[in-house]
Amino acid sequence: MTPPTSFTRRRLFAASLALTLAALAPLARAGGFDTLDFDWVDAERNRAVPVRLYWPQQAAADAPVPLVVFSHGIGGSRRGYSYLGRYFAENGIASLHVQHVGSDRALWTGNPFTLIGRLQAAAQAREAIERVLDLRHALDRLLAEEAGHAIDRSQIVVAGHSYGANTALLAAGASVERDGRTVDLRDPRFAAAILISAPPFYGETDPARILRHVTVPTLHVTATGDTIQIPGYVSPPADRLAVFEAVGGPRKTLVMFEGGNHSIFTDRPATGGPELNAQVKAATRELAAAFIAQVFAGTGEPLSVWGERYRPIVARYAVGAAH
Repeated sequence: MTPPTSFTRRRLFAASLALTLAALAPLARAGGFDTLDFDWVDAERNRAVPVRLYWPQQAAADAPVPLVVFSHGIGGSRRGYSYLGRYFAENGIASLHVQHVGSDRALWTGNPFTLIGRLQAAAQAREAIERVLDLRHALDRLLAEEAGHAIDRSQIVVAGHSYGANTALLAAGASVERDGRTVDLRDPRFAAAILISAPPFYGETDPARILRHVTVPTLHVTATGDTIQIPGYVSPPADRLAVFEAVGGPRKTLVMFEGGNHSIFTDRPATGGPELNAQVKAATRELAAAFIAQVFAGTGEPLSVWGERYRPIVARYAVGAAH
């Protein structure tokens, strides 16, 4: 019997994947993508790893697609940052949004007088490590599923906002010392990183020592009003620039929007002002897609076009250094 051609194999796989996705009962369908929720559990850690997957509908028929694995900020969930997940999927990029049960939206419930204690506990080293392991487990599970065969494993990006940007940095190669040993959680499957409002590593005084091993291409996104302020912790926008400077890889890009605030990058529709909020969200999602195109397609044209379009709301734009 003649072996099937690669085209035939793709068609057979496309039919199989279509049946698989139909059986999974997507929660929503609009604009050329499917939204799927999975309630995975990492048995080794006895920890739930809920995820939401934004899946391009054309992925079953076309070539394998890139994948973004996204980590939310403190108190977030898999439902957040949907403006990014939807846009990625509409443009042929799968997006897997991971919920971290030790630092998710459950922090905001319960006794308000113990909120500071809950937030401080969520920021400890143990939870920071667990979050990276959440990403690893979620990626393992997705790649093991039928849909995993439609993902280009050479084009996987780790991304996150705020605490999630810290998580993404650890997965991309940042290393810290704890109890006299180096904690290295780098996942070599991540070929690039998108870091939105990345804070410094709490309690660390030398960011370069921590971040010099992050050598994959990185995109750093912030705003002039991007101050992180939660009970017991304040981080000014200058910290975002320090993280950018400290990252070791030369292939790094910084965009700082004029105005805005820390939560303008979440799904909240009015923070920073309704008009600017909508502009920054549109600019951020298009910027991230242009960055992915630059990294994997080797073309800088999308970033150049982006720069011209959004120049009025950009305060700083740097490549390779923030100076």
